[in-house]
Amino acid sequence: MQFQNNKDKILIIDFGSQVTKLIARRVRELGVFSEIITPDQAQILKDFENIKGIILSGGPSTVTKKKHQSIPITIFDKKIPILGICYGLQLIAKLHGGKIKSSRNRREFGRASIFKKTKSLLTKNFFKTKKSVWMSHEDAVVKIPKDFKVTAFTKDSKFTILENKKKKIYGVQFHPEVTHTDNGKQIFKNFLFLICKFKKKWSVISQKKRLILEVKRTARNDKVICALSGGVDSSVVALLINKAIKKNLICIMVDTGLMRKNEFKYTYRTFKKKYKLNVKLINASKIFIKKLKNVSNPEKKRKIIGKLFIKIFEKESKKFRNVKFLAQGTLYPDIIESKSSTGSKTSKIKSHHNVGGLPKKMNLKLIEPLKEFFKDEVRILGKSLGLSKEICHRHPFPGPGLGIRVIGNVTPEKIKILQEADSIFIGELNKSNLYNKIWQAYAALLPIKTVGVMGDSRTYEYTCLLRAVTSEDGMTADYFSFPKDFLDKISNRIINNVKGINRVVYDISSKPPSTIELE
Repeated sequence: MQFQNNKDKILIIDFGSQVTKLIARRVRELGVFSEIITPDQAQILKDFENIKGIILSGGPSTVTKKKHQSIPITIFDKKIPILGICYGLQLIAKLHGGKIKSSRNRREFGRASIFKKTKSLLTKNFFKTKKSVWMSHEDAVVKIPKDFKVTAFTKDSKFTILENKKKKIYGVQFHPEVTHTDNGKQIFKNFLFLICKFKKKWSVISQKKRLILEVKRTARNDKVICALSGGVDSSVVALLINKAIKKNLICIMVDTGLMRKNEFKYTYRTFKKKYKLNVKLINASKIFIKKLKNVSNPEKKRKIIGKLFIKIFEKESKKFRNVKFLAQGTLYPDIIESKSSTGSKTSKIKSHHNVGGLPKKMNLKLIEPLKEFFKDEVRILGKSLGLSKEICHRHPFPGPGLGIRVIGNVTPEKIKILQEADSIFIGELNKSNLYNKIWQAYAALLPIKTVGVMGDSRTYEYTCLLRAVTSEDGMTADYFSFPKDFLDKISNRIINNVKGINRVVYDISSKPPSTIELE
């Protein structure tokens, strides 16, 4: 991250953990500026003037191998407080003469009960009640370094929290950044305010002015095409850029035929009339459906959709003078699941159509003002820009739309069936005042036909899967527990009203190990 005009900051060195960005998120939630760099960048880092604390992330590497990711030992001589998380703890121990071993018998994955051994500034108010922490490691410290002491332990890890109070070096084997760790934010609060002595200065809204200025500096007098879908991300980008370069913004809405029922028409009218944006509508539904014919692989779907989007935008850009930029509502979770944004060895989960699905060669340059933000932060930013509550709190909707919610081959018939089922599901959530209690909800059409009975006739129709999850940021999620009578009503309405579906199932998997979307 490269935020401007921030003096005191936390530096996060990313060793490739899937949840490194959550560390930055927790720090920002507490009102402190943070910046993520790679271990390679740490090797050449010279300016430590404004760094008041350093956090070493977790990661897939192991310090037991001869070649492993590390940082210069001289960083520990800067008298800057350091907190290591998981791999970060093991690296601290290794660099200070401790011993780490890899053992399948010692590994901990998932929740573990943690117990206090001695008092520590890092754990002040953390042990008020019995605590459960989230573990994800196979390596373990088996011998602590000289001048370090143990402040907490678990049943399978007797060196769960280590510290060298004199040098202000701390390490935790668990992940306090994930919501699965009880009161994990308290660890960051103590590190930031008791150990690093920060004062709260950073906020999402404080970044609005900087983002507007960055768009102005980037675009200058050139025109920007904004890919507007009507979701919260692209809507915030459109309003943000409109504030910066109103006369040079052209919003383009592409009807892919893969949107929810009636959503496209409603969104177009809203932005044209209420927000007075320069919006152009393009009906490309036949092209998208044709290109997706007989394509069942989800990665291929995403790439086809991504390339088509760019092709259409580049074609439209030629109709205007001085169009050099394409603006997108890309968020950090999109990037972290598609590729590592910092160059670390973070594992790729899937391509998002606006990240991994983009062609390598593009005539338009990208503007992605929200790529360092999480969904809830974008909603806060949207509210400050005057975005309506209805759009601000709309559930996330994937760029490829229903193309990845029709599992397997996509056809116009399947899209129509899914639109009807999804409309009933979302409608009932709103009627029951459940919509705003859920992070994301949707219906998907499975590539499975089953036998059913309607009246005295045999049916052989599709299975509809319903998914609803609760989450803070989309990085982890749990399924929403509906009352039985609600599921009964939904199942009955969909089967009775949507021709082509004779079976409804509800997905009760969490993320991880599953993802929120099926494809």
